Amino acid sequence: MKKIESRDNKWVKRLNGLKIKKNRDKEGVFVAEGLRFINEVPADWAVEAYAVSETFAAENDLNRYEKKAEVLCLPDALFTSICGTENPQGILAVCKKLEWDEGDVFAKENPFFLLAEELNDPGNLGTVIRTADACGADGVFLSKGSVDLYNPKVLRSTMGSLFHVPVFQNVDLNEISAKLKEKEIPLYAAHLKGDRWPYDLNLKTSCAFLIGNEARGLSDQAADLCDQWVKIPMPGQAESLNASIAAGVLMYEVVRQRLK
Repeated sequence: MKKIESRDNKWVKRLNGLKIKKNRDKEGVFVAEGLRFINEVPADWAVEAYAVSETFAAENDLNRYEKKAEVLCLPDALFTSICGTENPQGILAVCKKLEWDEGDVFAKENPFFLLAEELNDPGNLGTVIRTADACGADGVFLSKGSVDLYNPKVLRSTMGSLFHVPVFQNVDLNEISAKLKEKEIPLYAAHLKGDRWPYDLNLKTSCAFLIGNEARGLSDQAADLCDQWVKIPMPGQAESLNASIAAGVLMYEVVRQRLK
């Protein structure tokens, strides 16, 4: 374990710098914060280093972390200053980004995917990824203009599901829709002008859903890429659903049909 006392230490500066997207992109790493999140890191996922507070170090066995990577110990106040939460749990990890293989994802038997156009809210994206993980989705595809997958708020919202479901960023929806057509995977748009309920679809075979931006919904260009528009029933007075809720309803319909 390496003790760090100064704010001018290179590791402290680096950890603060990784709060900025361009630095995460440049280094190809992200910061996982919190014990529960870190416990979800797979054994074969590369971790550069762990940082812990003095209190955490005094109250926990660090052996499991020291076996995997260097452990940095910081005074509590200094540790808190590098975290993105007001009441941190005392541990974070610098993890390598993983580039999933799109070919492997498309090669799965009867895959189901979720696509999103310019999903901007970090909480929504994190919830979508966590729900996709719970539903056994085979991949999540985020268009250009979506919030950064490694935004700290997104990471916290995934509750570790980031490590379980392949997520692809900055995808070209035209290219992905063409690949879906090539693989004969129908793409359904969640759309207020849809003329079918999702419950009327056959989702036991390969399928994909496309959801839109929280404020604007789907653009006409994106909606036109889809094979069919479907509408989620809303017998109440609300005009629309939160994007992550809509995604959850659609993904759980896939689960419902496949469990029958």
